[in-house]
Amino acid sequence: MESPRARARRRRRPLLFTALALLTVVGGAAAGTVYVKAQAHSGGRPVSSASASVSVQAGEEASVEPVAQPAVDHDAALAKAMAPVTVEEGAEVSVAVLDPESGESATYGSGSFDTASVVKVDILAALLLQAQDAGRQLTATEKSYATAMIQNSDNASASQLWRAIGEAAGLDAANERLGLTATEGGDGMLWGLTQTTADDQLRLLQQVFGEDSELSEASRSYLRGLMGEIAVDQQWGVSAVADGSAWALKNGWLPRTATGLWDINSIGRVTVDGRAYLVAVLSGGNSTKAKGISLVETAAGAAVSVFTGPGR
Repeated sequence: MESPRARARRRRRPLLFTALALLTVVGGAAAGTVYVKAQAHSGGRPVSSASASVSVQAGEEASVEPVAQPAVDHDAALAKAMAPVTVEEGAEVSVAVLDPESGESATYGSGSFDTASVVKVDILAALLLQAQDAGRQLTATEKSYATAMIQNSDNASASQLWRAIGEAAGLDAANERLGLTATEGGDGMLWGLTQTTADDQLRLLQQVFGEDSELSEASRSYLRGLMGEIAVDQQWGVSAVADGSAWALKNGWLPRTATGLWDINSIGRVTVDGRAYLVAVLSGGNSTKAKGISLVETAAGAAVSVFTGPGR
């Protein structure tokens, strides 16, 4: 005779099978709902949850192909922005810009230029790096020279610190660590004839204003502070595109003895519409200082417009 316990177990089996079947149906409908949502976000034709539950089998995995975003050619955009910029016959200009927030950059021109006084940022960076290595702070005398060299572009102070870092050999050694690959220190005491590119000056600015740097936070803060307090008569160049006083820069200007033509350069960080950009503009062969300044400022504006213009 069948025991009461065995009869109870036999009665429970149909209930268990019914529950499993219901779970399978509900799971299939849920999978279909997920598929519909994925299709809607990926641009597919809208489908109702009801129809999806019929077409998607239970346990089938939803599959969504990523939508590729079109690549933006920032160099081409900068070339287009530079097209209407007037460059005197015989003059040359190169400009590079970086949006630190996105990591996107653009470069126009690849030539090598005299640094003129923008090399003073590099000289101070080399001095600060050497001081870090020695585990010391700058001396009061070194700080005095650094202030005059950056804020007032004092050449005598630059010469003192040029000697202190070991002239071109010291600059080149520091630049190897700072990531500057196309900059070569000037011969002897001719630090203003150091050769560089706009791309390299952008790398230098990243070392000064970025977090991933060979320079310590204290060194970066010190250099940034000096670049933010430039003498009034030297507040031109990349600062022309900034929001008010939201800039930190160093300019360079050098009339070449042999030709009478001017090297005009400007490097720094500018804030436009609340967003910071690093900009480096180098030029040579300008007939006058004023025309060179106009060229540099216009080029800086063109560079920043790549990230702030219509459609951005």
